[in-house]
Parts: sequence; structure tokens; C-alpha cells
Amino acid sequence: MNIVLCGMMGAGKSTVGIKVSELTKRCWIDTDTVIEGRYGKVLDIFEYYGEAHFRQLESQIVDEYCAKDDLVISTGGGLVLNRENAEKLKKNGKVFFLRASLDTILSRVQGDDTRPLLKNTDARAKLEKLLGERTSVYEYVSDHTIVTDDKSAEEVAREIVAIMENL
Repeated sequence: MNIVLCGMMGAGKSTVGIKVSELTKRCWIDTDTVIEGRYGKVLDIFEYYGEAHFRQLESQIVDEYCAKDDLVISTGGGLVLNRENAEKLKKNGKVFFLRASLDTILSRVQGDDTRPLLKNTDARAKLEKLLGERTSVYEYVSDHTIVTDDKSAEEVAREIVAIMENL
């Protein structure tokens, strides 16, 4: 059984994923990191090949890792918007939606120029729009929701581990 983390950029998926991995002694996989290791920077993939191509690469990573066991998988913010990706991850995993407020997300991504969806745009307006579009999907695909506002990555990770231990 895998532990899968989904949610908006800046919600803490990567940082919390590392902490969950440390606490559970499971291997940690970050889908964006795997893609970057194989194909180059996410920002460059978006710019040169487009978002649709990037989403295809995400689906390939899901196919590769969803059948493995005892992983902690931090997903890119848009990965579970693809229903097939979400269903594959749920077959052998518990999905945790890391929920963060707009202000928390903004404070965490401020000045990060590696976010392709925030490039050359009003970050607050774009994030507000994305939250409006994505939150219901994250809620639908997740087994558990953890609010990350005003919590350390360690606190969120311990909540996740406690839930997993009680399954």
C-alpha cells in the first residue's frame, strides 16, 4: 500500500513526502523530480512542448510507480486531475489531499520562478482560479484531507502516519 500526496503547488507535498518517508522507512518518489531527472526542467517542458506533453509524462510515471508497493508518492499539482491517474494511484494507495489556504500557498511559492503555471501572470489571481477549479477534484479523489496551514511538515507527516497505522 502506497501513501500518495496530492494538492496544490505549495501545499507541502514534497516536503511532507520526505518526512513521511523518513518516519515510515518507505522510498519517496516525487513525480515532478522523476520527470525532471529524465526529461529536463518542468518549466522547459511546458515552454517547449506544452502542458499536454507534460501531462503525458506524468501519466507514464504513474504507470511505472503505481503498481509498486510501500512508496510515498508526492504528485504534481495537476496529476490527479486526470481521472485515470487518480484511479491507478488509488488501487494500491491511500491518497491524502494536503489542503492549504490561498494565503499559505502564496507565501510558500512567492518568488519561486520554477512554477510554469505562475509564469508571467498575477500569482494570486491564478492560484485563486486553480484552487476553485481543483479543490473539489482533490477532495473527490482523496481518502483523507489534511490541512497544512500553520503546521510544520513534521506535524503533517505525523498525522498521515497515524492515519496509516490505524487502517
